[in-house]
Amino acid sequence: MDQQRMGKVTAVNGNMVAVEFEDRVMQNEVAYVVVGQEKLKAEVIRVKGAVADLQVFEDTTSIRVGDQVQFTNELLSVELGPGLLSQIFDGLQNPLPQLAEKHGFFLKRGAYLKPLNEEQKWAFTPAVKKGQKVRAGEKLGSVPEKIFDHYIMVPFHLSGELEVADIADKGSYSIRQTIAKLKDDQGRTHEASMVQVWPVKIPIKAYTEKLKPTQPLISKLRIIDTLFPVAIGGTFCTPGPFGAGKTVLQHLLSRHAEVDVVIVAACGERAGEVVEILEEFPHLIDPKTNRTLIDRTIIICNTSSMPVAARESSVYTAVTLAEYYRQMGLHVLLLADSTSRWAQAMREMSGRLEEIPGEEAFPAYLESRIAAFYERAGLVKLCDGKLGSVTIGGAVSPAGGNFEEPVTQATLKVVGGFLGLSRDRSNARKYPTIDPLDSWSKYTSFIELDKVRKGTAILRKSSSVNQMMKVVGEEGTSIDEFIDYLKGEFFDGVYLQQNAFDKTDEATSAERQKHVFDIIVQIIDRAFHFDNKDDARRYFLELRQLFINWNSAPFKSEEFAGGEKGIHQKLAQPQVNNDKEIVYAKSV
Repeated sequence: MDQQRMGKVTAVNGNMVAVEFEDRVMQNEVAYVVVGQEKLKAEVIRVKGAVADLQVFEDTTSIRVGDQVQFTNELLSVELGPGLLSQIFDGLQNPLPQLAEKHGFFLKRGAYLKPLNEEQKWAFTPAVKKGQKVRAGEKLGSVPEKIFDHYIMVPFHLSGELEVADIADKGSYSIRQTIAKLKDDQGRTHEASMVQVWPVKIPIKAYTEKLKPTQPLISKLRIIDTLFPVAIGGTFCTPGPFGAGKTVLQHLLSRHAEVDVVIVAACGERAGEVVEILEEFPHLIDPKTNRTLIDRTIIICNTSSMPVAARESSVYTAVTLAEYYRQMGLHVLLLADSTSRWAQAMREMSGRLEEIPGEEAFPAYLESRIAAFYERAGLVKLCDGKLGSVTIGGAVSPAGGNFEEPVTQATLKVVGGFLGLSRDRSNARKYPTIDPLDSWSKYTSFIELDKVRKGTAILRKSSSVNQMMKVVGEEGTSIDEFIDYLKGEFFDGVYLQQNAFDKTDEATSAERQKHVFDIIVQIIDRAFHFDNKDDARRYFLELRQLFINWNSAPFKSEEFAGGEKGIHQKLAQPQVNNDKEIVYAKSV
């Protein structure tokens, strides 16, 4: 830190501190407020003349007018290098387990630790030779990290073509040791180690092209993959009231989505939900690797009891780590829970800055901030021709489940998929609790569009008949209307719902989804004839039970084949009409 660049506190308002300075100060610069023996980390969020407003990432109790402030001339940044996977950080990239070990479970104010282990040796294998030409983001070598080859890359801040002046031999090195020397076109030499520092609010753009997301991301959740698909490198949001199943959905996506790395950003969620993630992830077995899920996961943890300002940093820290692993040609899923808490932190800081408020007192720039965050998702083509992606899913917690509030509406304007969670479905124990009537997606499923439309159409028809029956009763509907109602309930019960406690049913492969959905569409298209509504109800209940049992059978097993045979036999079963003639279920 430059000891000459100092300032003095002139006002304190919650976690906002006004500082008078004499030299230059930079927007988003990191500063430290000196309180006795403690140095509290802060960020410059506004500069007006010779006064800078800082948001302090710690409890501001005991900060007084006249206290010194040290400016660092550095932007709020994170360290990128091997050793990030399986770590649990706070929003400032402090490793929480090491902090707890050093200071106890009640974290000490002003305590900061290095995010990466500087003593550990990594087995480095060079990928370039002396004299070779490289550019920012290109591979210099690699080290093994968990299940991946972690690429050591040309520092992202370097521009133009560089020549490899020196490269380390194959061997073991710590992250701070120089592994390469690079010479730019002006003859200056830059040293590269395994770790590099990058500002969290500036996107990493060391790639050749950003592509349009088109390929569906296989989540293995049938309601998502079939009806409301998410694209690789796309964006989606999961708004829902408290208790609507956001955490359950995030756990299932983390385990089963076909991605390489999962980053969970708990930005302001309740401590109980965060503890659940911290306790379960180290013990959950990853179906892809048969190792623990934490081996390919990074958790950024800022609970609602932590300082409000740190919520903003946690969101940006998480997306920067995601972009870093994207640069290695990996596919990353970032789950932010919940962006409503982040928006509330912005609202609080905006109020302290006395800015003109927007709707519900949120800042006028709420939409642009949310858009800038989701824009950092994407599918990119790297310098070596590989593809890497960051897919962002943000959980939104609107008060009372009101989707018309500003945070939800601002999010819906920029995301490609809306997976609206329903309290009614949660109360009815229907999981996942995604409402098939409210949700939508701009992306394309791996199932033909006309078949998907048949599924959504029968759900809407079924819901319409259900609403009518609530008013006029079951006897006020025709037998054909009642059959449409039963078809929709059947489709919802056997396909859109999944049993998270069943190892087979909790995750369905794309191949199995196509196979099963084809049979579902045949049932939706088929014309059924029943003597009365009780016969129709009994038939669909029996058919539903056959499907539920079939869902638990491993794909392409003997049990699966037997279940499918039983379903086809049931579909071929004759029904009896009012004239007592034998009538077979037939296609329209």
